[in-house]
Amino acid sequence: MARLPLLGRLRSRDYAAIIFGALLVAFEAVLTFVISFLPKSVIQWFYDRSRSLFHLVVGPPVPKSDEQRLAERIRRAEDFQKLCEIFGYEHEEHVVLTKDGYLLGLHRLPAKRGEVRDHPGVATRKPVVYLHHGLLMNSEGWVCLTSSERSVAFTLAELGFDVWLGNNRGNKYSKKSIHHSPTSRKFWDYSMDDFAWHDIPDSIEYILKVTKEPSLSYVGFSQGTAQAFAALSIHPPLNEKVNVFVALAPAMSPAGLAARVVDGLMKASPTLVFLVFGRKAIMSSVPTWQALLYPPLYSAVITGSLTWLFNWRCHNISSLQKLAAFAHLYSTASVKSVVHWFQIMRNAKFQMYDDDVQHVTLTSSRRTPRPSGVTAYAPLRFPTRNIFSPVVLLYGDCDSLVDIDAMLRELPKKNVRVRRLHGYEHLDVIWGENVHKDVIPHVVSALREHCVDPARLERSVKMTNGFDANLDDTTTTNTPAEPLSGVDY
Repeated sequence: MARLPLLGRLRSRDYAAIIFGALLVAFEAVLTFVISFLPKSVIQWFYDRSRSLFHLVVGPPVPKSDEQRLAERIRRAEDFQKLCEIFGYEHEEHVVLTKDGYLLGLHRLPAKRGEVRDHPGVATRKPVVYLHHGLLMNSEGWVCLTSSERSVAFTLAELGFDVWLGNNRGNKYSKKSIHHSPTSRKFWDYSMDDFAWHDIPDSIEYILKVTKEPSLSYVGFSQGTAQAFAALSIHPPLNEKVNVFVALAPAMSPAGLAARVVDGLMKASPTLVFLVFGRKAIMSSVPTWQALLYPPLYSAVITGSLTWLFNWRCHNISSLQKLAAFAHLYSTASVKSVVHWFQIMRNAKFQMYDDDVQHVTLTSSRRTPRPSGVTAYAPLRFPTRNIFSPVVLLYGDCDSLVDIDAMLRELPKKNVRVRRLHGYEHLDVIWGENVHKDVIPHVVSALREHCVDPARLERSVKMTNGFDANLDDTTTTNTPAEPLSGVDY
């Protein structure tokens, strides 16, 4: 393919990707600006037209079943509290002040369904588990399931855990700082480095202080696992406070994206990515589009986008679960935190944010930009081989973002267990139709093995929908999960 100027760093495909991306984002920005001035009646008109278009294609609407009405209630739930109320759980809200001045919202499920506590906000004398979400998400992702038996958070609460759910700086529940306004660029000047240096360790410190427990169990999803890998690697004492780290759809050094246009943009200079998306929140117009589009149509758009970007088909997630959960999928994050992932993918290294981006030369033997020869410096890597907390990896073998062999090379040889989930993609691991059979039993098994005083837990749990699961059993024929040969230590 023809090469263009600029020191031979980019191919013509990369320039085309940058121009196309810039035009697309500019169009979206103008459209969002115009929409912000439209009266509600006009927005409702667009919503009604999208609804008519959807039913013209798929057929007229039919009376809703109980399952459809439940999915609709979950979709319409405005926040974490409303989602918990649907399933009868009381929750608590806590605020963590990080050492660099960000205020993070923490959610807590301290009791079983229907259980009333006389003294909220204090220790429960239960084993503590901390759940953390993925990129562009928030704590709602753990509780927007269409059945409580498939929710990791609700299941752990019923078993007798004191369940805490974290939120990254900048998302829906953590958009505040004592130093900067979220309208300023300085507020959004953060990457995964800041999650690792501050958000994760400061949240854990706060939780243990409130619960008066010596350690907690950590369950992360996607970027929530990367943040834990990073935090545990650079804070050795933190390992003593995490009795086990369960990584769902673990992320460390993804190979890349399926979409060539975005992949080309990713391989360009991060400065150009900032030029396209700005230096504040990324894709902040998503809620606007969500308000304009009829929910099934919005769900179809999200499914199509996931297929285009990551080649995920979402076959294991039911249409009702998509309808309910996709409304809670997006939460604000900084452009810089996304650029950080682009740097990791481009360099194939789980590294800290590179402030002084090196020039990348494309060698003739490679199809992707990589530094050729000796470079002037090397961005610091997260020293993940220093982690000594027990680690359990649960990943789908159809997940395009997980390279399990590369990940294992960067982790210590001991105290690491791996479970492969046959036919699972990325989001399937938390929202799949059979996570209560394929995923949650392994999570519970790991927590029972490592948490503080597991005798305080229930032996089994019967969820509100009548499903009776003996969650000690992780070897039933119902689950396709199996240990990888030579990896299950």
